[in-house]
This record gives sequence, structure tokens and C-alpha cells, in this order.
Amino acid sequence: MIANAHALLKPLTIKGLTIRNRVMSTSHAPGYGKDGKPQERYQAYHAEKAKGGIGLTMFGGSSSVAIDSPAAPWNQISVADDSVVPFFRQFADRVHAHGAKLMIQLTHMGRRTKWDTENWFPTVSPSIRREPASRTIPKEIEEEDIARIVKSFADAARRCKEGGLDGCEVSAAHGHLIDQFWSPAVNQRTDKYGGSLENRMRFGMEVLEAMRTEVGDDYVIGIRMTGDEMVADGLSQEDCLQIAAEYARRGLVDFVNVLGGQARDHMAHAISLPNMSFPVAPFLFLPSAIKREVDVPVFHAQRVTDLATAARAVSEGHVDMVAMTRAHIADPHLVKKLSEGRADDIRQCVGAGYCIDRIYVGGDALCIQNAATGREAFGMPHEIRKADVRRKVVIVGAGPGGLEAARVSAERGHQVVLFEKNPTAGGQINVLSKAGWREAMSGVSRWLTGQVQKLGVDVRFGVEATKEKILAEKPDVVIIATGGKASRGHAKGAQEHATTCWEVLEGAKEPSGTILLYDEIGGHAASSTAEQLAKRGCLVELATHDRMAAEEVGTTNQPIHLRELYKLGVIMTPNMELIEIYPEGNRLIAALRNTMTDAEEERVVDHVVVDHGTTPVDAVYRALKAGSINRGQTDLDAIIRGEPQPFDLSTGFALYRIGDAVAGRNIHAAIYDALRLCKDL
Repeated sequence: MIANAHALLKPLTIKGLTIRNRVMSTSHAPGYGKDGKPQERYQAYHAEKAKGGIGLTMFGGSSSVAIDSPAAPWNQISVADDSVVPFFRQFADRVHAHGAKLMIQLTHMGRRTKWDTENWFPTVSPSIRREPASRTIPKEIEEEDIARIVKSFADAARRCKEGGLDGCEVSAAHGHLIDQFWSPAVNQRTDKYGGSLENRMRFGMEVLEAMRTEVGDDYVIGIRMTGDEMVADGLSQEDCLQIAAEYARRGLVDFVNVLGGQARDHMAHAISLPNMSFPVAPFLFLPSAIKREVDVPVFHAQRVTDLATAARAVSEGHVDMVAMTRAHIADPHLVKKLSEGRADDIRQCVGAGYCIDRIYVGGDALCIQNAATGREAFGMPHEIRKADVRRKVVIVGAGPGGLEAARVSAERGHQVVLFEKNPTAGGQINVLSKAGWREAMSGVSRWLTGQVQKLGVDVRFGVEATKEKILAEKPDVVIIATGGKASRGHAKGAQEHATTCWEVLEGAKEPSGTILLYDEIGGHAASSTAEQLAKRGCLVELATHDRMAAEEVGTTNQPIHLRELYKLGVIMTPNMELIEIYPEGNRLIAALRNTMTDAEEERVVDHVVVDHGTTPVDAVYRALKAGSINRGQTDLDAIIRGEPQPFDLSTGFALYRIGDAVAGRNIHAAIYDALRLCKDL
């Protein structure tokens, strides 16, 4: 049982609004908006959390109140006109049906958005200060703009109330317009909106006063704000304490939702959206300090990944409500499982940051380990229904794909045998979790392994599956999830002279001295390996075909990799292709070609380490293919329609491949392959 769990399950009343427990999900940007509206996918995603027992779910992180604050860059919500109201009503009814409350975040982005989208209006800000994150140079906001935007906030609040939402919060965090006025790093004005902190608070006060006038005193309005911008020229913790206290004292806000940091550049993003390299709840001290200064409820989110930490935060009085946003992306039913005494069944967030990293490259939020999240409207289930007919399912490989296939098949009621040649489950996760600060990735396979064992899957560790062993089980379905093996690439001499990142991370090879590490993939592996080698005292050059190191790694993770590489003195060389490795004496020559100029260079090194991704381990698949009724093929149209595979199992066994056994991709792809195939077996 989670210590102090009762603290999380107590209701909280704000004005006349009673929230059934102290667990919430903050407003965020999953990229599920359509035409600026929260439509079916968006609603189903939040309704699942309501079904799973959450007290309050907020949506529409950065929902725009005005047409010069475009929602388009991240498929967000526009609250700039009345056409959104019917969608709010439908959304509210859907969430309320499961007993949860629903709120939205309203904002004007100011300089923190793009000008070259939607209406192509210039961005605005208190002063002409370029923001590195959005790469925008704003127009200096005029008093007429201020009056217009204040009215836009008020109109947006009215639409929220008319739409049946239980409340709203204004965003004054992550560098939006209100906190652009607050922050001395942005606001250089000399009029009544600049200079002293009192003057810099004025715009936010005018916004909240106008909203309150529009919706009345009984409607819940809060604010999301930083407790410390954590930059030398920004808002200090003392500044933020003063702002929170003054806004609360004036009765402008009914709750304060506090986070740490801001998001004006890449490193600031990574700090304000802490990944697994950070401890849990790293900024809890900030809302705790504000709670001592205000008489309204205080909320907090930032890497609260587990219920024990959440319960401590509430029971010790640091906050009144604790937000577990990414934790609900990993498991939207976590509160229900807690209240039912099934805390061990909660799929805990590991802090991979995959969900957020996808958003900032224009994708949709997806969980690295839960392929159903965000796909509820497309038939991907969080709870697996029983099959009408019980089958014998044999799975080869206990990596993430194989484990998920075993879990889902067992939930369906099938008899499942899982072969794994190694003594433990995990597959490639066991490799990458050895890479320094990415150890928490082991939680993905740990949860899946626990579920598989609980469901009674016949797991045979240390047994390499062969065609004969598999057919001896008389299977109806065989799923090959054997993963991939590290590739040495295509450079001349690589097969004889290159070491793979896997070999280094696994400890099979321990290179020393000077090392050229060539990265063809741009993912985590090469950067993690470079960090590990440099910590051992090696002199490392990380060369990559890409424009920069770790180019495929997203916003919450890439800056951490780059920070560590710089600190460790790793040389980073972009736009290079490894073309040849050959020995010279007791050392190696690595020949590189510049991808822009074709100029060739050579390095004299002790070792060459490479990351070229993986190639499928598919020998057992090839051996079984001819004897299967479907020749190993998956009916892709049936998968897309969410229908069972159409093969007649009375005539033999069906054979499928998933994950890296098909092609080198990632953990999410392997788990998604497994879920969408096995949910209908």
C-alpha cells in the first residue's frame, strides 16, 4: 500500500467546485487538436483519465485567446471565437460522465510562437527581444494591443463557462505573454507596464480582472506560473513569491499552479520539462514556499512520476493538488488502481520524454511504453477484453515487443508460451539502460515482466527457440519478437575493425585511448556511449552524418546529452560520413568524407566505435515462414481497420513478426506492433 495514500483520495473544494481527489493532469499540448477544436481524439484521451479515476484533468496547454497568438504550430486549441463552445459542451459532458472535473488553460503566447503560420501576424511582446526557442523577433506591444488582448482573455473565459468547463487557468509560465511582462529578461519598458515589479504585474492583473468581470465571482479561475525562472536575468524566487501573494491577496485567482524554470531556449526547455536524468519532484520546494504565502490552493507538476512522491507532497502540506501528467500518459487508470489496492499494476512513467519530444517536432504525444494512450479514439484499448476462442500463442523474444504481446495475449485469455534465450527479459532495453542517466528505462521491461508473470505466462528463460521447439507446442499463433542485432555499417573495413555501441554499453568491449565514435542514427545510443567512454578517460570525437550530435533526440533529452558531452570534452564533428577503417601499426585509421564538400579527412585512433542501428534477427522466422498459413504476412488493412487477422487457424498456425525483428525502429513501435496485433487475436 502507498504510504499516506489517503491524502491523495480526499476531495478538494474550490469555491463551489468539489474535486473528488487530489490528483490531476495539467494542461499540456498533445497535438490532438483538429481545426483548432478539441474533437474526438482529444476528448477520448482525457475521458480515459476520467474513467481511470482522476480528480481534475486540464486540457489545451497554450489554448489561444486571440488570432495573433496562433494555435497551429502544435495543433492546439483556439478559444478566439464562439465556434469552440459546442465542442467544450460535448467535452465537459464526456468527462463529467466519469466523475472528473475539466478545465482549460488560456493564453496569449506573445513572442513564444510563430509569425509565419495561420494569419501571418507579427508576434507581440513587451519589448523587442528575440526568443531563441521560437526564433521570433516580436513587435513591441502597444497599449491598443494590450486593451484588445485583455478583452480577448475575458471573451475566452466566457466561452469556457458557456461550454460547461469547470474552470480555467491563465498561463503565466514557460514564457507566455503575461510572464513576458513580469520578467526583467524580456520587459524593458519604461511606461506603466515596465520598470518596477508592481508595474510589470499590471498587465496580468488587468487580464484577470477582465475575466472575473465577464464570468462572475463564482467561476473558478487560476494561474499557472513559475516559482523561479532560474536564469540570472529573469524572475527570482522572491519575485515569484511576491507575484503569487499579490494576485491571491487581490482575489484575482482561486488557485496557483506552480512550476520551476521557463522555456526560452533549448536547455531551459529541458530543465522545465525534467527527464529521467533529474530526481523525482525536483522543484517541489517552489510551490511549497508559495503555499506558505497564499490562502488559495496550490497545484504542482514536474516529474511527479510515482504515487508515493505524490502522496508525500500532499500529506506533508507542500501542495493541495499534485499533477501527474506524464504519469497519466503512461497509465491513465493509476488513481483507479490505487483506490482498488492494485498499485503494483500501475505502469509507472520512466521519464523518457518521448511524449513531449514528439510534440516539438510537430508530432502527436505518444507514450514510449503505452501504445494505447492518444489512440483511444482509434480503438486501442487500455483494458483488454477476453477473446471468444482460447488459442495457443507462442512468442519468441522477451524484449518490449514480445513482453507486450505476451501480456495482451494472456489478458485475452490465451495460453501463452514465451521463449527467451537470455536469462532475463528486456532485450535492447537491457543495453540502453546501462547508459548512465538512462537507467530508468529498465522500468519499461520491469513492469511488463511483472504483468506477464502475474498473468501466468509460461516464460522459458535461457531457452533459444528453434523451429522444432516452437512446432512442438502445437501453436495456433507464433509471434517473432527476436529484435535486432547491432550493425557495423557499410564502411570499408568496418566488419573487421569497428566496435558497436552495444558492445561498449554491454561491457563486451572496453575501448581505451583515443576513439572515433561514428553516429549514423542520431539517437541516444551514440551520445550515451560517448559520455560513458569520456567518463572512463578516453579522448572521444563524436562524428555524425547529421548536422549536429543527437539530431534525432528531442527537446527534453538532447540538451542533456549535449551538456554532458561538452562538460566531458567530447569533440563533436557534424556532416561527416565514415567511409573506411584500416589498421596502421597498432592503431586504426578512420577515413571520413564531408557530406557537404566531399573533402576527405583521416583520424589516427586507438578504436572506432559505430552506431548504425540494427538489422533484424529473423532466422527462426525464415525457418517457419513456409509452413505458416499466412507465409508470415500481416494483413495491414485489417490492422488499420482494427479487425482480427483474417487467417483460418483451423488449417495451421499463423506467423507474425513485430518490432525490430521486422526493421530497426524503437520501443514504442515494438509495443504498438504487439498491441494492435494481439488485441484482436
